[in-house]
Amino acid sequence: ANHITSFPNRWSRIRYWLRESAAEFLGTMILFIFGNGADCQVVLSSNTNVSATPKGDYLLISFGWSVGTAMGVWVSGGYSGGHINPAVSIALAAFREFPWYKVPIYVIAQVLGAFTGALLTYATYFHALDAYEGKGIRTVPGTASLFATYAVDFGMIGLVSCFFDEFLATSLLMTGVLAVTDKKNGPPPAGLVPLVLFILVLGEGACLGMNTAYAINPARDLGPHLMTCIFYGREVSNFRSQYWLWTPILGPIIGALA
Repeated sequence: ANHITSFPNRWSRIRYWLRESAAEFLGTMILFIFGNGADCQVVLSSNTNVSATPKGDYLLISFGWSVGTAMGVWVSGGYSGGHINPAVSIALAAFREFPWYKVPIYVIAQVLGAFTGALLTYATYFHALDAYEGKGIRTVPGTASLFATYAVDFGMIGLVSCFFDEFLATSLLMTGVLAVTDKKNGPPPAGLVPLVLFILVLGEGACLGMNTAYAINPARDLGPHLMTCIFYGREVSNFRSQYWLWTPILGPIIGALA
């Protein structure tokens, strides 16, 4: 009898097992190229050493992250579900029977995708960064905030307030994600979930983005944080009593589970 296998060779087996993590990597990378790219274009072009006229405002930044979210989910959704967010993966494992053994695989792929997207954006705007701050000068938060997230500095907002901001914003995000993927809740037609998420993230940026730059995604900060550690030094990790750990990483995870 002929033996029939779904994997005709070793490479096909490898591709099968890598397809989900590769999709999460690619989707998250796309998210960050759009999002970090919008941050860089708006802020750097505000300096006349970089551009004669500004190229956008805060609304454009919100649009950049919203487009990145939609495109990232569209690209990866058919293969991995389009989580592109460790908090979403953890919450879906807790509430929607997503396999727990896949969570660390997804999270690693997402963080690596975020790191790569931030690195590609940094390379794209390298000379503009030099023109903005001075050749070879990199400051924290300064232009580091164009990649990772930092709280607004008006002297009164503390770590607890920042944590609550991310907790609330990610809780709302996860509520929306669970609602649009619930078959009993009148979900949108197939293929339109990314459009709904575009609207949701745009609303988050418009309404809850000022205090902490609405990370709402642990990879949103951790990937670029690791990238900026290379080019900006240890101050990135020591800023405000390890702000990067308490606010943009733990805040979204706990918020998604709330």
